[in-house]
Parts: sequence; C-alpha cells; structure tokens
Amino acid sequence: MLCDLPAHELTRLLKARQVSALEILEDSLKRIDQVDGRPGTLTPGEITAEDQCKVHAFITLTAERARAQAQAVDDKIAAGEDPGALAGAPVTIKDIFTVAGVPSTAASRILANFIAPYSATPVVRMEQAGALVLGKVNLDEFTYGSSTESSAFQPSTRNPWNTERVPGGSSGGSAAAVAAGEGALSLGTDTAGSIRQPAAFCGVVGMKPTYGRVSRYGLIAFGSSLDCPGPLARNVRDAAQMLQVIAGRDRRDSTSANRPVEDYLAGLEGGVKGLRIGLSPDYFRITFPDPANGEYIQQPLPQEIEAAVLRAAQVYASLGAEIVEDVPMPNTRYGIPAYFVISRVEAASNLHRYDGVKYGYRTPKPQTDLRQLYRASRAEGFGRQPKLRILMGMYVSAAQYSAQYYQRALRVRTLIRSDFEQAFDSANPRRIDLLLTPTTPTTAFPMGAVYGDSVLMQYADQLTVPANHAGTPGLSIPAGLAADGLPLGIQLLGADFSEALLLRAARAYEAATASQPSEGYKKK
Repeated sequence: MLCDLPAHELTRLLKARQVSALEILEDSLKRIDQVDGRPGTLTPGEITAEDQCKVHAFITLTAERARAQAQAVDDKIAAGEDPGALAGAPVTIKDIFTVAGVPSTAASRILANFIAPYSATPVVRMEQAGALVLGKVNLDEFTYGSSTESSAFQPSTRNPWNTERVPGGSSGGSAAAVAAGEGALSLGTDTAGSIRQPAAFCGVVGMKPTYGRVSRYGLIAFGSSLDCPGPLARNVRDAAQMLQVIAGRDRRDSTSANRPVEDYLAGLEGGVKGLRIGLSPDYFRITFPDPANGEYIQQPLPQEIEAAVLRAAQVYASLGAEIVEDVPMPNTRYGIPAYFVISRVEAASNLHRYDGVKYGYRTPKPQTDLRQLYRASRAEGFGRQPKLRILMGMYVSAAQYSAQYYQRALRVRTLIRSDFEQAFDSANPRRIDLLLTPTTPTTAFPMGAVYGDSVLMQYADQLTVPANHAGTPGLSIPAGLAADGLPLGIQLLGADFSEALLLRAARAYEAATASQPSEGYKKK
C-alpha cells in the first residue's frame, strides 16, 4: 500500500507522475479508518474491547483540508511546476501546534473549543513544501507526561506494536501514527525526550534538533527554555528531508537561531569512517530516589538495552569509526531533578494565560467576581497534571524557596551543559564527535502501569533530558526488538548544530543493519 512507503519515495513517485497526491491521501485515510478507531474526545464513555485494539492517534482528522492540499499539489504537477520537497507526503501534527481554522487543544479541556487563527511556522513551512496535513494527533495534556495517558481526550493513544502498551509521550500520537502507517511524517515536540522516547517505544526515527534550530512560533509552550519542535519519521532520510523544510530562522521567534541551515541530505550517505563515537557508563544506569527514605539508588539498565547499544557500537567500529569508552558525563544523574524544578516553574508561568476570559474554556456556572471566574475555569478546565505542575512551579519559585530549588536547578543545568562541552571539545584528548547511548531504560510499559506516579514516569526520560538541558541535538533510531517483541531504540547525541552529522551517522547504522544484525561490541 502507498501508506507504507516512506515520504521520500512517495514524493519521487509523485514527481514521476506514477501516482497522484489524491491517491496517496486516500490510501492514508483508508489506513486511518482501518486501524485508528474513534478519535479522542472529552466524553468517551466506556472504553470497549474494540477500543483497546485500536491505535487512537487522532484528536482531529482534517480530511477535506488535506484533499484541497492534494488537489493543489496535483495541479502543480500538471502545470509542470515544482510541488515542493515534501510534495504528497501525508503528515500529522501534534496537537500542541496551532493550525489555522482547526481546533488546537493541547489535549486539554481548557483549550477544547479553541480554533487557532494562525498556523505554527513549522506547519506553514511543511504545507508550503507540499505536505498533506491529515490532522492533529494526541499527546499528554500540555505535553505533561511520558505515555500520552494524561490526555483529556480519550481513548488515549496506544502502541501499534502492542495495543496493551503505551506509545510513549508526550508525542505519543505522532510516533504511533507514523509506526501504524497513518502518516509518513509527524511534527512533534521534545522537552525532556518527548520525541525520542516515543520514537524508541514505537520503533521509528525521532529527532530533537538544537534549541532554536526550528521555530517555536505557534507552539503552545510548556517549558520555554526546553521545548524543541522536531520530526518523527520511518527512516533517517525522511527525518532529514523534513528537518530541511522546517529548520531555519523565523523573525516571529526571537529564540530561533540566526544561523544558515545545512543541507542535511547532501552528506547523508557519507558514512562514519574516522569519527570518534563515545560510550559513557553514566548512560548505562538509572539513578533515582528511594521512595522509602529519599536516598539515591543506582540501578543498571536491563542487559538487552545495554546489548543493543553495544551491537550498534560494533556496527560503527566495523564501518571505520573509533569507539571511545568511559566518556565521563557525571551530571547526567541530576537531569531529572533539575528538570522537575525548571520545567514546573516555566509551566506555571505559561499556564497563567488560561483564565477563562480571552479564549478557551470558561466555566458555565455564574460567578460573583473575576477572581472566582479564574478559579472555577481553571479548576474545571485543567487536568491533574497541569494542576500539579502549577502548584509545584509556584512553590519552588517563591521568594523564600527560589535559592534552595530554582537557582540551584539552573546551576545544575549549567553543569550538565559543561559535560557536553567537554566531551565535544576539540582540545580534549578524549574528544568525541558523537555520543552513543540507549534512548530509554525500558521498552514500552503497559497501559496504566506507571500512569499516576509522576516521579516514576519522569525517570523514563533520564537518558534523554540531559540534551534538553544542554540545548544540544539528539536522535533516536530503531535498534531491533527486545525479548518481549517490542522495539528498542538507541540514541546519538552531538554538539550544537551537529544535526547533519547525527543524521549521517544514523543513516550509516540504518543502512548497515538493514539486512542482518551484528555481533555486540566488546568493551575493553
């Protein structure tokens, strides 16, 4: 089926006039009808046995909008015009981005009736490149979570590999839609690993670019210093093509980088010969507080997670890369505690705009004054996770606690950044070009197994969040299957604006392992 082809192949067939954009679209809509089930709603009723067998990636399907876009692409082809770099590629949009004239809910009741008056810059750029926007996909409410279960729009998304498992989060709808063939590409966001973690859980490619590489204009903010839009795709070439389209300076976003965008496709097949790829022991264990006494416990990763990384290291060694062992990244263990504080302060600040007055949900109950209107609207409109983040953010940023929590967390973030700077410093004798790590400490966990435990769920992001603190890019790629039949992901981390290098290294691994697995790398 056309819906199972990668985006770059669909675009090639389209430009060769072997298929039309309308044919591509209808095939994708047929797949959605087959596997997705009913879209998430605020009033789902009982979750049936049939619901439990479907993917439920979508909140809003925009079929007619996509048909109009497909017709426009076909008209350009007929007229001999260039239809764009993503022409005919079916894409889905995480419902944290605004799309003009379409509900933009952030998976929250408080924005359930919000119709965006403008589109986010990455969305505009994809549409201008000929992409067909199929609709908005589900996520954790305001991106707060690692499983997509906290969405106010139920049924929440399920993992296409096993619908009893979560797809990850918060870009769970994006990863699941790509994995299920419902869309070739998806636009997600990564605040602590929210692109890379669901990409690993669903067996697809997911990239967090350097902070500022992709505009945040039109992104409904969670942690403004951490949020990064990025691509999810079935293969590395598609991720590179999508990043090529959405990256670049945006005058509407003062945090976007004023730096030329590299040609991510030009050197994609360049291989890894001569590169120094590092392994860090700090990424082969999880450090977390003991619930009984608060003391830190170190736990090694499951053997099959470590083995997947070592297999990848052996692949890279066989391709001519030098593997550098024992790269110190000592502050990795503090990534989650620092994230708990920084993200909550920024979330509390960003959520203040939802007051029931300007837009979004307003309580239908009569109120005596404005303060009561705010309280009632927020109490009814926000779910549990936003409320928890508001409370914690207000607490740790209060004058009497700021030095103890928030200022200390900012200093820890600086230490994490210094780990990356030293690892990639050309003057460092142990200098590396890339760091190879696991993406997640487990495969996709069962629905309901972790949801409700905010601390435990947050530690699913311990291996991804350091790159968000540092602002550096990261890329998760599939690395085979675990014993439970679920996908494993490995992660490549690089220096600022090293997206082209990350994509090249990921493509080398993808090509080398396309036909057969390799032996594991033997640590010295």
